Amino acid sequence: MTDIRDLSIDAYDYPLPEDRIAKYPLAERDASKLLVLRGDQIEETLFKHIGDFLPKEALLVFNETKVIRARLRFQKDTGAPIEIFCLEPDADYQVAFSSTSPVRWKCLVGNSKRWREGVLHMNLVVEGHDVVLSALRVEKNDQYSEIEFSWEPSQLSFASVLEAAGEIPLPPYLHRDAEPEDRDRYQTVFARYDGSVAAPTAGLHFTKPLLEQLKSQGFDLDEVTLHVGAGTFRPVATATIGEHAMHSETIVVRRSLIQHLIDASGRAIIPVGTTSTRTLESLYWIGMMLQEQGMELRDLHVRQWYPYEDHQPLTREDALRNILAYLDRHQLTRLEASTALMIAPSYSMKVITGLITNFHQPKSTLLLLVSALIGDRWKSGYQYALSHGFRFLSYGDSCLLL
Repeated sequence: MTDIRDLSIDAYDYPLPEDRIAKYPLAERDASKLLVLRGDQIEETLFKHIGDFLPKEALLVFNETKVIRARLRFQKDTGAPIEIFCLEPDADYQVAFSSTSPVRWKCLVGNSKRWREGVLHMNLVVEGHDVVLSALRVEKNDQYSEIEFSWEPSQLSFASVLEAAGEIPLPPYLHRDAEPEDRDRYQTVFARYDGSVAAPTAGLHFTKPLLEQLKSQGFDLDEVTLHVGAGTFRPVATATIGEHAMHSETIVVRRSLIQHLIDASGRAIIPVGTTSTRTLESLYWIGMMLQEQGMELRDLHVRQWYPYEDHQPLTREDALRNILAYLDRHQLTRLEASTALMIAPSYSMKVITGLITNFHQPKSTLLLLVSALIGDRWKSGYQYALSHGFRFLSYGDSCLLL
């Protein structure tokens, strides 16, 4: 095994002035700037022209996750504000959102010391009904609190309650509350499945006309789902990456996508964003797990350091065929799994051949992923972007890495 765990995070730091962080989105999604980094060559264009730079007949893979209104602001009878940030449900996402009262979620609690006991209440209107939403803290640990939400009338779905009660959870580095335009702009035009507390931001640059244009140019488009957790914002705070605990996220992939990846052999596979990257690369390692542990494996979870252990060689196609065999054996039409995969320098990409992504925070696991793909060339790319007026982070500009 390599010494990847001894890698110093300081090597992935860079100066990011506050005024280079895009606090608001552009009026037009595809009017953002695009930096194209191919080998040592750097080019600058607009995102709407990305089709002119993609490899011929490339397969683009998008993340269809939808950002939920995860931030709930309650107030105690004493007037103390209590913020509850929904992370993930105790049940399957689709089950949780369609559930009637009550439901349980893992949550972060702001001003937690002021809420030692008792039930919080919020009055709101949902689909024309006067609703009282209640929150009870059932359990608390170092990582999160387990909150039971209940409401009257109880026959309403949690999805409809959350839509009315919650706020879009903007990234903390924007240092502002969500505004009306964020409801649309912090959501991709292809978002379908509720579950994320952060947008897959590379996808924010696409418009429906641009997607149609890419199809007409001969590119293939397909989708995965990875529900983005709050851990995506957590910088590496330890001296080495081996001390950093990678967050786990839920992935859902249709059987047809697995077949599409096999059929795309020989063509470029370009994920849109780091979340799509983690999903696609995790598929290879799930295929490896099935190879090593058998088709009756139930815990389909990719551990953080699993790829860095010793494994017998396995081709991408064989790994993907293992997943198809697993789905067929268990009569499933989609793969549901979870991943804590750490993609960092020395990692060898197994599925992807390029990446569309935004500019990421210093000392972040997302920057480690970029470096795993293109090596130290990220430094010249980021330096160019900083000196040529590019906007950074979630609402910022983008880059195509080949």
